[in-house]
Amino acid sequence: MFQIILGIHIVIALVLVALVLLQQGKGADAGANFGGGSSSTSVFGSGGSATFLSRLTAIMATLFFITSLTLAYLGGQQSKGYQSVTKQVEQAAEQTTAPDAPVVPN
Repeated sequence: MFQIILGIHIVIALVLVALVLLQQGKGADAGANFGGGSSSTSVFGSGGSATFLSRLTAIMATLFFITSLTLAYLGGQQSKGYQSVTKQVEQAAEQTTAPDAPVVPN
């Protein structure tokens, strides 16, 4: 379960990075006003790319937060069964030492 959610989390993170890099900054609009931009018709329609990419980014960010919280919860549940390495070594040393021989009265 943990590995599946971790895989989904990594994919969402990569998609989120790609979506952020695809979006134009607010300063890019100034260059478009002086003829540097493309025409108003695009793949997403006129001005539609900003809203489409913004909504998709918001959805991916929400999914990223949900998977982050889920991974944190599952990681906390799994760690309850674990012991520190020093305690494991101490327990192994106690088990391997032979008990003292019983004293037989004469």
